[in-house]
Amino acid sequence: MARHLITSALPYINGIKHLGNMVGSMLPADVYSRYLRQRGHDVLYICATDEHGTPAELAAKEAGVPVEAFCAEQHDAQKAIYDGFQLAFDYFGRSSSDENREITQHFARKLHENGFIEERAIRQVFSVADDRFLPDRYIVGTCPHCGYDKARGDQCENCTRVLDPTDLIDARSAISGSSELEVRETKHLFLLQSKLAGEVEAWIDATGEEWPQLASSIARKWLTEGLHDRAITRDLDWGVPVPADTWPELAAEGKVFYVWFDAPIEYIGATKEWADQDPANRDWKSWWYEADATVRYTEFMAKDNVPFHTVMFPATQLGTREPWKKVDYVKAFNWLNYYGGKFSTSQKRGVFTDAALELLPADYWRYFLIANAPESDDTSFSWEHFTATVNKDLADTLGNFVNRVLSFSRKRFGDDVPAGRAAGEAEARLGEQTAELLAEYEGHMEALQFRKAAAALRALWSAGNSYLEEKAPWLEIKTDEEGAALTLRTAMNLIHLYAVVSEPFIPASAAAMRAAFALEGDTAVWVSAEETKALDAVPAGTPFTVPPVLFAKITDDDLAAYKERFGGADA
Repeated sequence: MARHLITSALPYINGIKHLGNMVGSMLPADVYSRYLRQRGHDVLYICATDEHGTPAELAAKEAGVPVEAFCAEQHDAQKAIYDGFQLAFDYFGRSSSDENREITQHFARKLHENGFIEERAIRQVFSVADDRFLPDRYIVGTCPHCGYDKARGDQCENCTRVLDPTDLIDARSAISGSSELEVRETKHLFLLQSKLAGEVEAWIDATGEEWPQLASSIARKWLTEGLHDRAITRDLDWGVPVPADTWPELAAEGKVFYVWFDAPIEYIGATKEWADQDPANRDWKSWWYEADATVRYTEFMAKDNVPFHTVMFPATQLGTREPWKKVDYVKAFNWLNYYGGKFSTSQKRGVFTDAALELLPADYWRYFLIANAPESDDTSFSWEHFTATVNKDLADTLGNFVNRVLSFSRKRFGDDVPAGRAAGEAEARLGEQTAELLAEYEGHMEALQFRKAAAALRALWSAGNSYLEEKAPWLEIKTDEEGAALTLRTAMNLIHLYAVVSEPFIPASAAAMRAAFALEGDTAVWVSAEETKALDAVPAGTPFTVPPVLFAKITDDDLAAYKERFGGADA
């Protein structure tokens, strides 16, 4: 089977992430990783906290703690939440690691050797009040393109345009709020992207044809507008230091690499962190170095991260003149909005992941987010939509099916799966239908079409309900006990099927369904078409239990309380 390297955009260290961050990168990457593992592939899913740059320093300053301590605490806090969402990373690292520093400095040296980095004197914003040069994110103001009045000096989060701090209107310091800013001369390192533009374009021509339109269009827009040389160092106290053996003057001045230079390299760095935990059995280079023929690399990210991953990072890799693995497929997502407005970490608008887990188990959120993933366009979260999805799909369609089948069977036939007669015409039709729906589900998962995959999974669940309504064992048992036993045995096999194939979406609930059956030797990781048609994985006589309610319905009172706490259209 294939080897699959999967990465999701690194979450910033400056606070707990919201649901939009979750659905835009980490959650779909987890769903895909789980699916591939079940299909027998060798999978390495890597992520990490992005700990360098202005956001970390500003957040640490606001918290009143040293930036190193702040990042360590926030890494643990974020990791605990991702564990709560059951994100099955193979490794969740830190961009402040020794491994990332080592590899980032290696990249910089190789780029310099090959003539793709040069030192330039530039004029940069200096805050008189703060007595320091201000990196791009330390400057806020009005975006000249869309008029957003809280744009940062590197990018407008409203229109996603990449900016230079001097582009901002009414610029001010993010540290002190002072508008007493001057432009002074300083020196920085520049990545000569202009010299690499042709190679990047050729690489995208060869690789990007199969990317979703969102990813390829953003990458080509950058290429059409022209790749400009970009400063890759900053005046900060926290970051990967410029190596003194190559740039002694800049190192003495305390220059560090720009966060967007070292953050993508952390995918490699985190893989080395993973390998360094067990060097006898793990080889990080087999995933990243001379790995083109053996590894398929898929990246997951929201659209604002696409330019850096499809243009800047590949340019960095190409410029080293070393055989680093470059991405094969970029799965980009649009925005998940909150009642039509943007989720925002900085403005604390929307539902954040820690609050989500306080309200309801992770599977509620996992299913809803993937079933409504913003793949083709922006989508909007509302409590009404969330409630309707949970109640209809999870509580009524899946949860109720599991509960009524197992409860009714225990009541009428005891604690073992009943035997009944051999499968008949209705069961044969059901087997064919479920095999077709499973194939559809597999096809959408292979194509990374998550909303369509969720719809196919929901159709699988609905097929069980339709079968149950057709056979009506609560009536059938009055005249045909053997027939009712067959119906319930078949339905229990559907529950086992659902447990296996639903695991990428709702792992905790899938485990509970599977654990309902005391099935010896149940090592199935997936279900073949023939096994699906047969529906005989759980034989008669297998002991079973009735699990607790898988999904509790969200009531009108719950809905009102959620809207009052988080805000909504009518709250």
